[in-house]
Amino acid sequence: MSEHPTINWVGTSGEKYKYYIWELPASFNENQNGNYIFSKLNEQNRWVPIYIGQGDLKDRVENHHQADCISSKGATHIHVHLNSKKEDRISEEKDLLANYSNAYQPKGCNEREGG
Repeated sequence: MSEHPTINWVGTSGEKYKYYIWELPASFNENQNGNYIFSKLNEQNRWVPIYIGQGDLKDRVENHHQADCISSKGATHIHVHLNSKKEDRISEEKDLLANYSNAYQPKGCNEREGG
């Protein structure tokens, strides 16, 4: 992944998470767990998160349950980094979602817990 450009996404905690930027369509090897952000550039040339998640990168990119929504919102890239520890991935996902609430529906494709 080191040949890809990077970006730091910041959680509500202030923690900075380094992600590698891949243009869509992208593919990954099996059994690579990590965090990911489907995104696009806005008119100000800033990255906008469309969906923030975690899990097996191959599965989540190729068979995402929100693929239609992600596509309809104009995702052009996926930002990823490997993260083997599930509890750390979940914590990071929650931290980022707390700071980027625009990733939630209707602007984005994440669903809020409880509807």
